[in-house]
Amino acid sequence: MLTRLSKVMLIWAVALFASLVVFNNVMDYGSNFTLIRQVLMMDTIFPDSQGRWRAIDASFMHHAVYVVIIAIEFVIAVYCWIGGFWLYKQRHDARAFNQSKGAAIIGLTLGILLWFGGFMTIGGEWFLMWQSQTANGQDAAFRLVVILNVVLIYLVQNDDDKLTS
Repeated sequence: MLTRLSKVMLIWAVALFASLVVFNNVMDYGSNFTLIRQVLMMDTIFPDSQGRWRAIDASFMHHAVYVVIIAIEFVIAVYCWIGGFWLYKQRHDARAFNQSKGAAIIGLTLGILLWFGGFMTIGGEWFLMWQSQTANGQDAAFRLVVILNVVLIYLVQNDDDKLTS
């Protein structure tokens, strides 16, 4: 049962993290919007970079991308809060607990897709964020991807009532 409770707590920790990210992005919209804008405009990458043709200069697109990111972060938070709640409700029954992992798995997977697929792949490689000294969120995204993957791998391990702890 301790293993199941630790899984619930980790899912809720991810939910809290994603909730705080959404809160901060909404309450201080301009701070992270600047990063998104710079990444999309590619105005802080190497001056002689041949990939500048990929830049998006339209301000409305910068806002649209940022709103989509915030919306995905919100969905991650919701799925992890709900997933943690479902898991907590089923913590006394290993079989029911195993069958209740769906929402948490979706939340964690969406987080991996956002921060790996969105930030590291699209931002980092398509918009060459790795070339920027000021608009480079790859290290933070990498940390999140590692944490989410570890939690996901731990969560999907089959829970068994044979264990005493």
